[in-house]
Order: sequence, then C-alpha cells, then structure tokens
Amino acid sequence: MKKILYIAPLLLLAACGPKPAANNKEQAKAELEKLKKQQTELNEKIAKLQAQIGAGDSSKVTDVSTLAVKSQSFTNYVQIQGSIDAQDNVTAYPQAAGTITAINVKVGQHVGRGQVLAQLDNSVLRQQIAQGEAQLSLAATVYQRQKALWDQKIGTEVQYLQAKSNYEAGQKQLAAAKEQAAMYTIKSPINGTVDQMDLKLGQVAQPGQTGIRIVNADNLKVKANVPESYSGRINAGDKVKVLVPDAADSVMATVTFAAKVIDPASRSFAIEVKLPGRKTLRPNMTAVLKIADYNAPKAIAIPVNAIQRSENGSFVFVDQNATAKRVAVTLGATYGGLTEVKTGLNGGEQLITMGASEVEDGDKIKVIQAVN
Repeated sequence: MKKILYIAPLLLLAACGPKPAANNKEQAKAELEKLKKQQTELNEKIAKLQAQIGAGDSSKVTDVSTLAVKSQSFTNYVQIQGSIDAQDNVTAYPQAAGTITAINVKVGQHVGRGQVLAQLDNSVLRQQIAQGEAQLSLAATVYQRQKALWDQKIGTEVQYLQAKSNYEAGQKQLAAAKEQAAMYTIKSPINGTVDQMDLKLGQVAQPGQTGIRIVNADNLKVKANVPESYSGRINAGDKVKVLVPDAADSVMATVTFAAKVIDPASRSFAIEVKLPGRKTLRPNMTAVLKIADYNAPKAIAIPVNAIQRSENGSFVFVDQNATAKRVAVTLGATYGGLTEVKTGLNGGEQLITMGASEVEDGDKIKVIQAVN
C-alpha cells in the first residue's frame, strides 16, 4: 500500500515539469516568419527609394558653354632662343706696330668707311715719302724733256728710255712708301658707330691686338642654333616672329640662312634672321624666335581644355539637341592654346567647352553661353 502512495507524487511532479522540445521549435519558426516578413517590407522600401533616386538623376541638367566649330587658319610655331648680332661688327687693327700719336674719334661717334680712326708714328716713312716726291718730281721733268727731244729725233733712244724708266720706278717707289705709311693708321672698314675703344696717346699698338670695334647697328640679325630634330621643318624663307623681351619689341621677319650641316658637338644647325632697322634693338640682346613650321589655311582647331582623354583615345562632347554627345577625335599639333583636329569634327558642331568634364554621353545639358 505504501508503494502506491510513492508513485502518485512522482506522477504529479512529472505533470508540472518543463514543456517538450517540440513547443520551442514552433516558437522559433514563428519568429523566423515574422523577421522574413519584415525583411520583405524593407526590401520593397529600398527598391522604391532607389527608383526615386534613379528618376532624379535622369532628369538632371548640367549647365555648359558651347563654341561653334568652324574652319580657320592654324599655324604651328617652333620656339628657339637666339641673340642679336650686327651684320657688320668688326674690329679695326693697325697693320704695323707703332706708337699712337693721334686718336681722331670717340666711343659712340658715327664713322665712314675708310675714315682714319687713329694715327701711329710713321715719321720716318713720311720723310721717305717727301724725299721720294722730290726725286719723282725731278725724274718727271727729265722724262718730259727727254721725251720732247726724242719726239724731235734729238738724242738717243737709250737716253729717252732711261728717263722713262727712272720716272716710272720713282712712281712705284713713292706708291709703295705711301702704302707702307698707311699701315700705321687704324681705318674703319665699314660705315658704323665706334662701339669700343681702349686706346691712349703714347700707347704702342700691335697688329691683331690693339683695335677699335665698329658696329653698324642699322644692319642687325639674329643668330640661333636649332636642334637637329627640326632640320626638315625649318628652311630659309620661313616666316618668323622675333620677340625681344628686354626691348619689349617684336618684329616679323624671314629666315635668311639655314645651315645644311649639323654640328657634331651640339647636334644643331645655325640659322640667321635679318632684322629691319629698330632703334630699340642692340647687338647681344636675347631674342626669341617663333618660326612657323606648319600652316593649315582651313583647319579645325579647338581649345585644349575641351579635349578629354581615355584609354581608347581622345574625345570631346558636342551639343546634340540639348544632350551631350561623345565624339572621338584624332588630334594634330597644339599651339597657342588650340589643337588641330584631324578627324572627328567637320565644322558646324556646337562644342561643349565649360562643363565638358562634368557630363557623360547622353546627359541632358543647358547652354548658358554660346560662342559663334
């Protein structure tokens, strides 16, 4: 009877214990379904918002400026630095050594060709010249008288020929003495201006060492060395713009000389450009040469800042019915902020300039400034 009493409490405890595991699974499933429903609702909201954002982008309009593409003259220049030199820039020297006895000019003075600039001591030669002139005068008198007698068949032929020979020999000796005396002078070989002279009275002048520099500033030229890479592009007769920064001046000129030989040391060739007369230009001034090496009278040239580049090449954007259209282009030379377009543009297009980097192919645009 006691055993039955013990079993009843055990059954009561079992009935009041924890719920089976099957009930826990049911709760988890219900919770999962609830979360999935929430996820679906969130995905739908996200999709709606993305659609709204996409619609907003498609309606975006970018403000741009355009430029009418048209054919024009395009010139490419090669820029080289040179220096101004005088076409006639020489130093006059004496031909014989001697003491300077007279200086007839000063720096800055204009002189003529053949003018005596300075005199060296040639007193001995001048005495010889005076003596030769006296002897020549006597020889001339004897010759004239002997000739007159010979014309009258008086005297011998030998006497006549001897008088003639003495006279002619005297002329030659006197001329030689005068030429020798002229070697003791410093004469200007050109018309020009005395540019440099460091002579003093009593100074001993030496041939090739003591001289006076004469410059013809009215006949100037620019000399420059051009890299050999331009040897096939620069020739005599090419137009060139000469800029002289120190004189704040510029002139249009022509290449008057282009060497055919490349200097092996500098790998360059020499050119010269003759300049028109200018009071502002002086020898040894720095000059910048802009030589036109290429010219296209009817070219398509556009601003450099309108061109964009990618891995596939260069391209631009044009306005096509208020829409940005991407156009691939082939480019040529660039100068002065313009680039020649070889292919891609034919003229008449409205090129997008300002704002070109902010648009993509197919974007809507609004032209706020159009340049024809």
